[in-house]
Amino acid sequence: MSEFNQRKLILGSTSPYRRELLERLRLPFEVAAPDVDETPQASETPKQLACRLAMAKARAVGAQFPDCVVIGSDQVADLDGLALGKPGNHARAVAQLQQMRGKTVIFQTAVAVVCQDAKFAQMDLAQVKVKFRDLTDAEIEAYLLAETPYDCAGSAKSEGLGIALLESIDNDDPTALVGLPLIRTCRMIQAAGIKLI
Repeated sequence: MSEFNQRKLILGSTSPYRRELLERLRLPFEVAAPDVDETPQASETPKQLACRLAMAKARAVGAQFPDCVVIGSDQVADLDGLALGKPGNHARAVAQLQQMRGKTVIFQTAVAVVCQDAKFAQMDLAQVKVKFRDLTDAEIEAYLLAETPYDCAGSAKSEGLGIALLESIDNDDPTALVGLPLIRTCRMIQAAGIKLI
């Protein structure tokens, strides 16, 4: 039995998508909002940005709940080294999808697990290569009006109608594209002493 066993599990995220994914594990958990500035730093790559923010979110919530196991995660769409985050509105979503059409985008999805009291901290990154179809402006408009994915990195909500935008998905963890790579998350929370099954 690990010394971490029976610690409370906390998801350091307000994302409904991450919450739904974590619920698949059928573990009791609570949700806490991380207070983290998500502004990219100068010359930071999309991969570095996702990793830094995932750990920052886990540590921010972990500082409030030092005896708990905390999960933090972040996703950045990487278009040839350009970071595409959440569009926030229709116009920016149109611009993102126009930039991505016909191209391969790497969705950098980082996850971090910390337990401050136990001095436990691990992080991992799942990279998902997504090839977008050569979308017409009309298809982009129709998709955005139907799905309104303004809170999704790169405006692509693959678990919904967004799957119709794509030509192919290449990854080793199907949940990573939605926002929380569960295979990696399971490995890390297990290492932190959370019993999965």
